[in-house]
Amino acid sequence: MCLGIPGQVVEITDAENHLAKVDVNGIKRTISVRLLAKDNLQPADWVLVHVGFAMAKIDQHEADLTLEAVKQMGQSYTDELSAFTSSSIL
Repeated sequence: MCLGIPGQVVEITDAENHLAKVDVNGIKRTISVRLLAKDNLQPADWVLVHVGFAMAKIDQHEADLTLEAVKQMGQSYTDELSAFTSSSIL
């Protein structure tokens, strides 16, 4: 199963290459935000992340609801966090 989990943008690390550092449940990684290039992402924005890619921009309320829901999915949530932890964008 593929899930998108909420992550908060910490910083735009490379605007030209559409890279941003996000925090997902305390884990910080640089991800691709290329799919959201037209959304003008800024630090503190929330995005749905799947294995190193931001898939959608969301608001704080949606991030809270989504995080609560995916945590209830047990192993699928753990698997998604594991995938995020091991992902990297070069």
